Amino acid sequence: MKRMKEFFKHDKAPGCPRALTLLAITWITLAIVPALLQGAISPTQLPLDQFIKAVQSSYHDVHALRADFTQTYVAGGRTRVESGTVIFARGGRMRWDYREPGKKLFLTDGKEVLLYLPGQNQLNRSSVKASEDYRIPFRLLLSRLDLRKVFSRFEDAGSAFKHDPEDRVIRAYPKHGEKEGYKQVVMEFDPQLDIRRLELVYTDNSVMKFRFDHIDRNPRLSASLFHFTPPPGTEVIAQ
Repeated sequence: MKRMKEFFKHDKAPGCPRALTLLAITWITLAIVPALLQGAISPTQLPLDQFIKAVQSSYHDVHALRADFTQTYVAGGRTRVESGTVIFARGGRMRWDYREPGKKLFLTDGKEVLLYLPGQNQLNRSSVKASEDYRIPFRLLLSRLDLRKVFSRFEDAGSAFKHDPEDRVIRAYPKHGEKEGYKQVVMEFDPQLDIRRLELVYTDNSVMKFRFDHIDRNPRLSASLFHFTPPPGTEVIAQ
């Protein structure tokens, strides 16, 4: 209950940033199918082990990603839904522009974290290392990591979730889930290996969901997107 209250009150995600780090690694899969698979069967039809390998190799040439997102947190009978646009780039950079239900900006250049709340005329500033914000793990998005080092087992879960018939849904179990605070991750991929849905189920059965749409791989980005100067009179809080 304490974790739920903190999330809804302070714009924090459910605890255990380390667990979320493991989850966030899976988002490296937002990329194209390797050339060797082009013209063959859809990668979503591959045997599961081959599919995981294709997913792991698909991000190698991706330097940046942009997508629309919908984020939903469900706990204790309460639901919080937010949406906007997110950009990820190599070097641990990312920018979350929230539009609904209220505007806010979450930004990191890989070293510093900024959370700007225009409605409160407030800017929260902290280092990446010190921050426990739930969005921080996503900065590892484009890292070259092995999913099998994170998860002990994968299984097809298409029959358990409603999804597009051309997509593939898999469920992954973390190697140290009980210790990290979550017990499974559900991922939905389209035939291009773009991940459309990511759900983290915590040990207390609360759920954090992300839905991604209009995914753009390697968009042209200005370096200024990852820097922000608050308006005059903004209250700056260093954490």
